[in-house]
Amino acid sequence: MATIFGVPLVALMGQLLLGLINGAFYAILSLGLAIIFGLLRIVNFAHGALYMMGAFVAWMLSNYLGLGYWWALILAPITVGVFGIVLERLLLSRISSLDHVYGLLLTFGVALIVQGLFMNGYGSSGMSYATPAALTGGFNFGFMFLPIYRGWVIVASIVVCLLTWFVIEKTKLGSYLRAATENPGLVGAFGVNVPLMITITYGVGVGLAAFAGVLAAPIYSVSPTMGVDLIIVVFAVVVIGGMGSILGAVITGFGLGLIEGLTKVFYPEASSTVIFIIMAIVLLIKPNGLFGKGIA
Repeated sequence: MATIFGVPLVALMGQLLLGLINGAFYAILSLGLAIIFGLLRIVNFAHGALYMMGAFVAWMLSNYLGLGYWWALILAPITVGVFGIVLERLLLSRISSLDHVYGLLLTFGVALIVQGLFMNGYGSSGMSYATPAALTGGFNFGFMFLPIYRGWVIVASIVVCLLTWFVIEKTKLGSYLRAATENPGLVGAFGVNVPLMITITYGVGVGLAAFAGVLAAPIYSVSPTMGVDLIIVVFAVVVIGGMGSILGAVITGFGLGLIEGLTKVFYPEASSTVIFIIMAIVLLIKPNGLFGKGIA
């Protein structure tokens, strides 16, 4: 059996695949956080709860309405995005002029409420969500086995992340969004509805979290607590990449997922803390993060 540094190749590739899958979720969740903070200056602590809500909406669409996975990929992000729009209009817009900590505390409270409501309604035990028939099975490459659905998660995450980055960084709409956050008065003078753009941006950010939740549903149990531990890691990813950096969130998410997977192979004891160790080192060397440009 082939080995690398004494580790069987099958085990190494398996952990790298797992790391890449985790990295896909880190990337798409941190992307949503980076959009919300970079364009709205809101530290959205409700992101994990909205990720969980996306998974639950997919589960409800299947169990109550008989709608499958592909419908859920469309409807769940829209549903959670609309919830985010209502949340921004009713609550977050009222504290937009205050310090960032108020947004963090408010979204933290929202996260607790959302999690509590789902826990009261469905309990704390996880519920299964079937893998779509078109994505069952896998490919045996000899040195590793690749489940088709895991491969789909990686590809879908990369496509969504790159498409989102392109829209924000390379299109006229994205330039309006960036300008609206830096000088809302000037942009508004040109007839642009700045509050509406901010609201839609928040809806898109949380919609990305819901999209990740739908992707996660067939892999993990759909549970009210599924976003609790993950959101802490994702915040670390955003800090390492640079708060508000879109491309930094994507690259760092996938990169740290792979590093975490390698750590599980060569030093398993550190696998649960390696990301936070990297965060501490990065903050000591470059406080704004690897791709950060400073925070206004």
